[in-house]
Amino acid sequence: MKNRTISIILATFLLLSADSKADTEQKDTALQIYLPREITIQGNVPILGQVAIIRGNESLAAKAGKVTLGRISAPGQNIIVDRLIVLSRLACSGIPVSEVTLIGAEKITVKQQHQSIKGSEFVENALAFLKKKPFNASICRWDPTRIPKDLTLSGISKDLRLSACLIRSGIRNQVKVRVTVFSNDREMGVREVTFRLKYNCRRVVTKVDIPQGAVITPENVKIEKTISNYPEPADWTGSPFSSMSQNGIPITPYGLITRRRLPANIVIRPGMVGPVKPEVSIKRNQGVVIRIDRLGLLITVTGKSMQDGRVGELIKVKNMDSQRIILAKVNEDGTVAPVF
Repeated sequence: MKNRTISIILATFLLLSADSKADTEQKDTALQIYLPREITIQGNVPILGQVAIIRGNESLAAKAGKVTLGRISAPGQNIIVDRLIVLSRLACSGIPVSEVTLIGAEKITVKQQHQSIKGSEFVENALAFLKKKPFNASICRWDPTRIPKDLTLSGISKDLRLSACLIRSGIRNQVKVRVTVFSNDREMGVREVTFRLKYNCRRVVTKVDIPQGAVITPENVKIEKTISNYPEPADWTGSPFSSMSQNGIPITPYGLITRRRLPANIVIRPGMVGPVKPEVSIKRNQGVVIRIDRLGLLITVTGKSMQDGRVGELIKVKNMDSQRIILAKVNEDGTVAPVF
């Protein structure tokens, strides 16, 4: 009985040893693939040999290493490869699932090596370009209307350079710059940056309440510095009667007349002031001389004004000889000249 028990134990041990040996031989011939959690590759078509560690039969491992796992369609994009994708791609390449053992992560995040140029870098490059140009000296700010999108390039290059140039813009207070990215003299991408310009300007502000019909003087107005969307004219300090600003206000309004009462601390705007009107030189029902001077021929007749008139104005005048009413211009010497 004792000998029979020993025989059974020995037989069982031999069977287990044989099974263990068979398992070892199977593991030696199986394909083992280790999957990392994340990996970065060059190029946009990842293959299994790039993203995983493959062990096993050399010819089988070489075949498995060439299996593609998808495509990265855009720089900076990531793709996720799980175990099911790996096994299905291997099976499509003639490597059965039974010969594959996967270890490591359940899925891999595959990234492509890339290089990004921030939108703020394009703005800085465009701004540096503009500041080298001979623009209006009164420009105090260059405000980008928006920050352009980042530019993502596949791979990594040490020879990247940005080149800026002006673009024609139809808006008066804006400039547009195109920034092109080159790598080894090859164009890699383009971004456009639009700037809204701000200018240092001056404006006329009332110091005190000014009644209607009063003369504008340095005592009742002051000149303040401000920031405007448009530059002030080059002749800002010129004649108050001939130099007009962008918004229609005389540049230096000294000597002009207020057209209505102006409260203190307001900016003088269009329609608030105007030139002094000359005094009436011809009154209504006044006798006048109608003077006609054409091609060296001078004719004068008497007439009667039908309305008041200042120098340079057109008024109605009655010809006393023909009793006709004509339109005439008031001359500085008090005569009137018919307008034909």
